[in-house]
Amino acid sequence: MKKKAALMLVAVALIAVAATAQKRDNKEARPSPNAAVSQTIGTTDVSVTYGRPAVKGRNVWAVLAPYGKVWRTGANECTTFTASKDVLVEGKRLAAGTYCLFTIPTEGEWTWIFSKNATQWGAFSYKEAEDALRVTSKPHASSHPHEWLTLSFEHLEPGSATLVLHWEKLAVPLKIQEAK
Repeated sequence: MKKKAALMLVAVALIAVAATAQKRDNKEARPSPNAAVSQTIGTTDVSVTYGRPAVKGRNVWAVLAPYGKVWRTGANECTTFTASKDVLVEGKRLAAGTYCLFTIPTEGEWTWIFSKNATQWGAFSYKEAEDALRVTSKPHASSHPHEWLTLSFEHLEPGSATLVLHWEKLAVPLKIQEAK
């Protein structure tokens, strides 16, 4: 009985260490390092925090982010999208707040999902019932390959910007506007 209790204690300790090592605020080096990008759009602050996986010679769209499946849009914890005020994403209203940002990649169109459950790890516990918004956009060939997943704000105008996902040989835009 003591042996079983000791094994349970060791298992709990290992799980606790693993969980701590995976927290985004942990300062340990990661194979997919943390990154954040932010932009003020009009008077609305928008930020995205994500893990940056590398291609490393792998087939990205078959292994890391398979076509047709919900993907965490990065590595490690789910990617978070925060807006200080309501925004329009691809013309549809999204309330101010923090969301997990998931995608469903396909060759011709990507679905972007903003989940109200902003604290989940990866996409393992994703539930469609927790969606705040779904929109689509069309991927296109990137001007050059990107080894590391990169999210950036581009095409900045007074009341809008485009969040662009660059990875491997693709670029996937997502237009964001300040809601009036």
